[in-house]
Amino acid sequence: MTADRIVSLAPSASETLRELDATERVVGVTHHCPVDAPVVGGWLNPDFEAIEAHDPTLVLTADPLQVDVRDELQKRGHRVVHVEPRTLGDVIESFATLGHAIGRPQEGANLARRARSRIEHVRRLVADCPRPVVYCEEWSDPPTAAGNWVPDAVRAAGGRYPFLSPGERSSEVERFLLEESQPEHVFLHVCGHGERSDPEIVLNRDWSIPAINRGAVHVLDDSLLNQPSPRLIEGIETMAATLHPSAMK
Repeated sequence: MTADRIVSLAPSASETLRELDATERVVGVTHHCPVDAPVVGGWLNPDFEAIEAHDPTLVLTADPLQVDVRDELQKRGHRVVHVEPRTLGDVIESFATLGHAIGRPQEGANLARRARSRIEHVRRLVADCPRPVVYCEEWSDPPTAAGNWVPDAVRAAGGRYPFLSPGERSSEVERFLLEESQPEHVFLHVCGHGERSDPEIVLNRDWSIPAINRGAVHVLDDSLLNQPSPRLIEGIETMAATLHPSAMK
């Protein structure tokens, strides 16, 4: 089935389409998508009439939060491909899934292969390094530990992540757990803030943890950890370079 007119309602799908060199097919995106195309609303509240006006042959959605959007689109007769990656492996597999959905299965498989290769390269470089405890905060009010694929990403980058297991949803983190775990590094990647997260939000807390005492609070563009797209691979490399600069040279 052809997919020559794509509406992408997920920033992760849009970024993956960019890596698959398929953005010329995109006829609609959300306000949050990194592709230059007509905007059809937000990722949780798209304008269904605007989507229909673009006569898509494929609509892309992602994440459990978009299930209702997917269901409404299917009721309206649209072909929808929906992915819900939970772990790092799921994220990589979604590249192949989207490649197949748009009729570029080899390109999707190649993108997944390159992602695995880059991650394994990082794993090898940091294999013999000490593994510091890392806390990743994706929301600050209340402080929320990043879940899903982030625990996998931290481990691939050479850290330990005692807050959540791979695949668990992000959740509020209790102060006692942070102080018990004693994270040596904090990565701040607040959803929707891009690179604009303020490290003082963490540094000014009265938590007794080494990361605050050392000033080791690092701001990352939120797309590098929150987005299940090829950007996540860059996020792993960036974390590894922060945690183990000598090994990553």
